[in-house]
Amino acid sequence: MKEIDELAAIMERLRDPLSGCPWDRAQTINTILPYSFEEIHELAEAIDGGKWEAVRDELGDLLFHIIFYARISEEEGQFTLADVARVICDKLLRRHPHVFGPSENMSGNDRTASWEGIKQDERESQKLNETAQISTFAGIGKTLPAMIRALKLQRRAAGVGFDWKERLPVLQKLEEEIAELRDELLGDGDRNRIESEIGDVLFSSVNLARHCGIDAENALRLCNRRFEKRFGYIVTTLARQGRRPENASLDELEILWQEAKNQ
Repeated sequence: MKEIDELAAIMERLRDPLSGCPWDRAQTINTILPYSFEEIHELAEAIDGGKWEAVRDELGDLLFHIIFYARISEEEGQFTLADVARVICDKLLRRHPHVFGPSENMSGNDRTASWEGIKQDERESQKLNETAQISTFAGIGKTLPAMIRALKLQRRAAGVGFDWKERLPVLQKLEEEIAELRDELLGDGDRNRIESEIGDVLFSSVNLARHCGIDAENALRLCNRRFEKRFGYIVTTLARQGRRPENASLDELEILWQEAKNQ
């Protein structure tokens, strides 16, 4: 695509040692990373808001970051943008034998099993370093948001058979973790143990969502949106009375909250 070539040419010009932009020339893959995280969150917000024009713009920002990383790596003699594209093309072809290979009549479950099997083979064929042992969880980024990483860990474990077959035991596990949290809260209040139990509750909640076919991150995002809307109702209603939430009693706030839920 000529637009991609043009973007790459712009990036090359920005990085030019003599005539480029001082800020762009000074960047490394490490200094860009925080901005990339920010752009991903902005993309998520645009998608969540259903604003296609904003989604387009944020995807453009992310594409620029990909070009940026590739340009720096090329300058360092590591790889080029073409190498990045080639690697993902090869990976997609390899992981979709039911589309690009002879296994076109595979069922949905067979395809999922095949996908996980292929990824496991890829992980085991890679030498992470001379002394490291291949882990079931190799390749799952440690810097991922905790909820997303929990889902990836659970999926990876399920791929090798460590999983419940039905929802009920998953729900029972969540109830068990909540009971353990309650015991800690009613006990001596040890902060570390309470933190650990809250973590178990969150992890089990993600697992239950996975078994229900629900994305826990998206479910929480929708919950946040509902909370904002309902609390906004409280603020607006009180403002009409010349009041603020901090001046209302908890009982009043609860009544308004229930009204907001029924809107």
